[in-house]
Amino acid sequence: MWVLVLLACVSAGWAAPQYAFPGAVYAHAPLVHAPVVHAEPVAYPKYAFNYGVKDPHTGDIKSQQEERDGDVVKGSYSLVEPDGSTRTVAYSADDHNGFNAVVHKTGHAVHPAPIAVAPHYAAPAFAISPYGLH
Repeated sequence: MWVLVLLACVSAGWAAPQYAFPGAVYAHAPLVHAPVVHAEPVAYPKYAFNYGVKDPHTGDIKSQQEERDGDVVKGSYSLVEPDGSTRTVAYSADDHNGFNAVVHKTGHAVHPAPIAVAPHYAAPAFAISPYGLH
C-alpha cells in the first residue's frame, strides 16, 4: 500500500519544477522547460567609406573619410567655415585610448568690411483723413 501511494505522488507531478521563476507558485505543476534561444552570429565590424560635397552655389564644401577594423576607428573630416578658413578634424577611437580628436585650422579668416547704411528715419506720426489732419 505504501508503494502505491508513493508512486501516485510522483506520477501526479508533485516534483519541484526544473526552472523556478521569482514569485511563481508551483502547485502540482508539470516540469517547466526553458525556451530555446537562437543567437545570431556576430559579424566582425570592418568597413571604410568617404564622401565629399562641393557646391559652388552655396559655398558648402566638406569631406569625410573613416575606416574601422574591429574596435579601432580612425577618420577625419574637413569643412570650409563661413569665414573662409578650413577646419580639419582627425579622430580615432579604441577600447584602450577612448575617443581622441585633433583639430587643425588652415587659411586666413576673411571678414568683409561693414557696409555703411544711411540712417532710416521713422515716418511722421500723423494720418490724413477726409476730415483733416489728426
